[in-house]
Amino acid sequence: MSKGFAGARELYDTLRPLQEKKGYFFSNDENMTMSLLEQLLVTRAQYGYMACPCRLANGQYDKDKDIICPCVYREADVKEYGACFCGLYVSESCYKGECPVRLIPDRRPPENIIL
Repeated sequence: MSKGFAGARELYDTLRPLQEKKGYFFSNDENMTMSLLEQLLVTRAQYGYMACPCRLANGQYDKDKDIICPCVYREADVKEYGACFCGLYVSESCYKGECPVRLIPDRRPPENIIL
């Protein structure tokens, strides 16, 4: 296990019980989950906050605050598709394997994407 994955495991252990109380579960795909959590730690080290690793952050908190994990789009994504855009968080039914894996469109408005 890489040093980053060790940090990801600690983040997982911290966030899991907090998020499950809210009805959000980490994906059962452990490699993907740990990789995404590791990338959250990378963005935290880089920007000072954990920006969604599946979206392009620009490093300015005010412009990225909608994609700070858990992003503001998670609730609607999980409700409609059973998972958030990056697939880190899933609904309880998806966690139990009771829903299909589907493509999740990005809800982030184009005007929030600054290159």
